[in-house]
Amino acid sequence: MTSRPTPAPTCPEQSRGTVESNWRTQLPVLCAEGITLRELRVSDAASLHHLLTTAEVSRFISPPPTTVEGFERFIAWTHRERQAGTYVCFAVVPQGSDTAVGIFQIRALGPTFETAEWGFALGQAHWGSGIFAKTAALVVDFAIDTLQVRRLEARSAVENGRGNGALQKIGAIREAVLRQSFLKDGRYHDQVLWSIVADEWRFRREPVVGFTH
Repeated sequence: MTSRPTPAPTCPEQSRGTVESNWRTQLPVLCAEGITLRELRVSDAASLHHLLTTAEVSRFISPPPTTVEGFERFIAWTHRERQAGTYVCFAVVPQGSDTAVGIFQIRALGPTFETAEWGFALGQAHWGSGIFAKTAALVVDFAIDTLQVRRLEARSAVENGRGNGALQKIGAIREAVLRQSFLKDGRYHDQVLWSIVADEWRFRREPVVGFTH
């Protein structure tokens, strides 16, 4: 007897903007062309273990769990932290699939989400596919419009050219270099501090009214 796969979530018909959702109870489903962001499920553990523990993917991120069971515990932890109102984690799911190929995380840096930090990891097979560009804007919209984030920070190792390029491409501002701020495999790395400020993000995404060529 085999278990039936969990059906892919249905994307709501909605434009970018505030997502009406009791996110502490359940994360909303966010959609871009060919991709879905949803709550992590225990069934994602095997695919995340396979994709996010490779040398290339894990090179510039905090060490991921080393076993499928470790990812299952991580997924359970993300649900508890979301219920506590301090953290959210979206699974990245391509169209036609029902398991995650990456994650986006947002965590509060204080008692509220006014200032928050976000991070992401994506399986190497999906690098350069356009998935990040499609989904990152949805995550930032959710952070600003639903979590009420005013300042969203990201930290990326100076050597991580792909990650820094992706952040710059979506409009994050490079603010500083944090010297020897990230310990990985016994070595301290410098990190770039990036920021997105809510007012600037809203201004950039709003259409210019009345402008003609």
